[in-house]
Amino acid sequence: MVVELPSARGVLSPEIADLIMGDEAAEIVSIETYALAVPLSRPIADATAAMSHWTVPVVEITTKDGRVGTGISGVHAGPELLCNVINDYYAPELLGTASEDILGIWNRLYWLPTHWVGRAGAVHMALAMVDIALWDLAAQRAGVPLWRLLGGTPDPIQAYNTDAGWLNLSEAELVRDLSSLTDAGWNRVKIKVGKPDWREDARRSRAVRKAIGDDVTLMCDANQRWDLATANRLLPVFEEVEMDWVEEPLHADDLDGHAALQAKTVLDIAAGESIYSFQQFSSFIAHDAIRVVQVDVTRVGGVTEWLQVAAHASARGLRVAPHAGDMMQVHQHLVGTGLSSVSPLIEFIPWTQHAYVDRSVVREGFLERPQIPGASTAIAAEARQSWQLRGIGGTRNL
Repeated sequence: MVVELPSARGVLSPEIADLIMGDEAAEIVSIETYALAVPLSRPIADATAAMSHWTVPVVEITTKDGRVGTGISGVHAGPELLCNVINDYYAPELLGTASEDILGIWNRLYWLPTHWVGRAGAVHMALAMVDIALWDLAAQRAGVPLWRLLGGTPDPIQAYNTDAGWLNLSEAELVRDLSSLTDAGWNRVKIKVGKPDWREDARRSRAVRKAIGDDVTLMCDANQRWDLATANRLLPVFEEVEMDWVEEPLHADDLDGHAALQAKTVLDIAAGESIYSFQQFSSFIAHDAIRVVQVDVTRVGGVTEWLQVAAHASARGLRVAPHAGDMMQVHQHLVGTGLSSVSPLIEFIPWTQHAYVDRSVVREGFLERPQIPGASTAIAAEARQSWQLRGIGGTRNL
């Protein structure tokens, strides 16, 4: 269904409208949303979810000059919620305005009445999709990949591999898969923890360390499944096997618990997958509750808020290692674009590579910077034909 909406010039004062319109060629004339269910090569599970597909909500924003900017997210469920927010609430504010006004659009969308029902979760993730699409357009109009527009260098970025340590694997399968990664040259790998019996997590962690040796960096992710007592039981084990970090050990909103845990260990506590705003990250950082900041461009308000969080964390000497809800498609442009004393690091999960026109490239554990102008988010036509979910999304035209 196509809904006709008035131009910004018809609802704003002439002076403000002129500022918002900017370059006439950059005027937003169409917004389309849809979602893909991309099949995984095998079923996987962590401590909270079991999956056979990864769902990718998409927004395509078209400007008057025919350019299309693409914004994406990544969800376990509910892609229609993100698409509905964009179609029903954001589109009327976007159509007829200039795609160049990225910060102005961010603020206007954030402070819509939807703010009061969604400062985190689906509403904020929908804002991220729009923001990513606008940055994609900005890089296209500049004729450069997004990382170059943001001032990054072409140096390869070190990656770590998450795609072998799943919780549904038996201990033998876990050891085999992690060993196969290290044999292939990966020197940074992550496993999932959070079994009902914490002793099983201890056994699996020790078995993996024994198999991969001491020279491989090992991390673990509990996906919020522990209480403070369970986490405290496991800390000595993780110190023994020299975990690089312990990710999401507690409920994502438990600031005091994370701070207490960080104070008890020499290991770094990591979080960010379920933190949705600069303000919340700032609180965790101020209380020394995390030392690995896993800010995700699809969970905070897109590129605009991601840059704010990353700069704040880097200025305090913390590691920025983003959670890859986008399967690193956008993050490959973001990591390593700001001043930091810590080498950039990116999470490698190759689930959705075939969904994109411009696929990411990782060789010998290092990500190579993309060269095509934009944010590497354009969806391949064959992917949409094969994996688009019916009944989700829609189109709004000026």
